[in-house]
Amino acid sequence: MAQTLLTMLVDSHCHLDFPDLASNLDELLAKMRDNEVSHALCVSVNLQDFPRVLALAEAYSNLFASVGVHPDYENLAEPQAAQLAALAAHPRVVAIGETGLDYFRLKGDLEWQRERFRQHIRAARQCNKPLIIHTREAAEDTLRIMAEEGADSVGGVMHCFTESWEVAQRAMEMNFYISFSGIVTFKKAVSLKEIARRIPLERMLVETDSPYLAPVPHRGKMNQPAFVRHVAEEIAELRGITVNEVATATTRNFFKLFKVA
Repeated sequence: MAQTLLTMLVDSHCHLDFPDLASNLDELLAKMRDNEVSHALCVSVNLQDFPRVLALAEAYSNLFASVGVHPDYENLAEPQAAQLAALAAHPRVVAIGETGLDYFRLKGDLEWQRERFRQHIRAARQCNKPLIIHTREAAEDTLRIMAEEGADSVGGVMHCFTESWEVAQRAMEMNFYISFSGIVTFKKAVSLKEIARRIPLERMLVETDSPYLAPVPHRGKMNQPAFVRHVAEEIAELRGITVNEVATATTRNFFKLFKVA
């Protein structure tokens, strides 16, 4: 039987501006309340759609925004650090990203991806806001660029973490949190489950990455912020602690990292 949470959860990474979710927003927010999910961070993936992300954060006091351009978006005018920092000056924007490297979906000469990542880190340092980092099959270059650009001075989160324990350790040494998504509930995610057991609670966040990666028992369906509860329940079971302990830690970590009241 699911435990009743005494501390509210936070979905640290979702895309409520995406059309499939935005068209049903009132219901999604009601389901968040029903599942004791108090806040959510709506994450930007390109500057063209950033106004939609910001509008959500302006309209709802329990939603926040980030600004950034995802590494998978090709053939765009490349964002510059000063431009990103200026957009991040808005009080409802709490982070830069999502940004990073993805060598899984795109191949060939990806130097543009690495330069884009550097611009995001420089923007984060200019505006003193944390980074939301996406990395897939690019961990070594991701960590190298983070170190070269001084990402540790602002910190951030390794979102939807699926890398090794060594990568998690190196990221935490650079002042980053590790965020777990619905993937941790998947039966075959054995190594990720072990990492979820080992990550210190004070360095952990939980997320949905809605509308993607719905956790068990909703796998295959469209994800939503309310389902972050299943992520917390899985981590609690893996660690042999209560869901309330996971909620208390990850909610505290969210508000500390993103510097919001």
